[in-house]
Amino acid sequence: MNEYTYPILFGVTVGVLTRLYLLKTDYRQYPTYLHGKIIHIALGFIAAGLGTIAVPAIMEKEFAAITFLALAASQFRDVRNMERNTLNELDQYELVPRGKTYIEGIAIVFEGRNYLVIFASFLSTFAYLVWNIWLGIVAAAISFIFARKFMSGSRIGDIVEVEYVKPHFKGAGLYVDNIYIMNIGLEARREEILRYGMGFILKPKNFNARSTIANLGQRQAILHDISTALGVYRDSGTPALVPLAKRDLDDGRVGIFILPQEKDIEKAKAIIRNVPTLENAIRMPTKSETNQAGKVLK
Repeated sequence: MNEYTYPILFGVTVGVLTRLYLLKTDYRQYPTYLHGKIIHIALGFIAAGLGTIAVPAIMEKEFAAITFLALAASQFRDVRNMERNTLNELDQYELVPRGKTYIEGIAIVFEGRNYLVIFASFLSTFAYLVWNIWLGIVAAAISFIFARKFMSGSRIGDIVEVEYVKPHFKGAGLYVDNIYIMNIGLEARREEILRYGMGFILKPKNFNARSTIANLGQRQAILHDISTALGVYRDSGTPALVPLAKRDLDDGRVGIFILPQEKDIEKAKAIIRNVPTLENAIRMPTKSETNQAGKVLK
């Protein structure tokens, strides 16, 4: 044992606890319990070790050791690739797929959280060695707050208003409010849709939100989350029972059509509001210099 033993143990502990705090299996069951979690905890331990060891290496002027951080970055990019490939394979067997945009967002999150672990370990170990363990604990608490802030981004409920509308037919055409969803030819299917179907209108709060919910990946994420949470009334080979999201071309509203196994309007609205706003789907046309100089977009 030497002067760095306890600070290293402290930093690694903080890093692992940060990763455990960030690791959550919810109704989507990803990462899976238990083996999926073990993989991410092990990677979190490696990230914590890298962040912790960097501080003594700098103090001992062993700057070559810092190159391990660059190596870690390439390894955690492989984590992103692993998650992307795994979810793409699994998505083929979902009744309501996540979609590539949602999958890419999940992969980015798993990579980014390992960097948060490195930051937490580095900061807490640095405070321990430069000052004392009490300031190390303070630094660890700050790291937890920082990690909590970046644990999740914005939600759909922040950018749209959700309104329930009962689906209806005009001839063979299925509509949610005035938004056309699809054509249903079989009378038996129409009866099933009217019995089990639910419709929701997403009203964007501003022009940026209108462009964001127009993204096909964002719409597919909404359909997947609500179908996972409430179940879905369909099986393979039943295209007429596929949940869909269509856009009103005039005002940018989006009509959501679903067939849940549990028909609860308030729960469904809460789930839609809680769907994450995908980073790859966010659009901000009002930030364009041309749009800022011209007429205000609404």
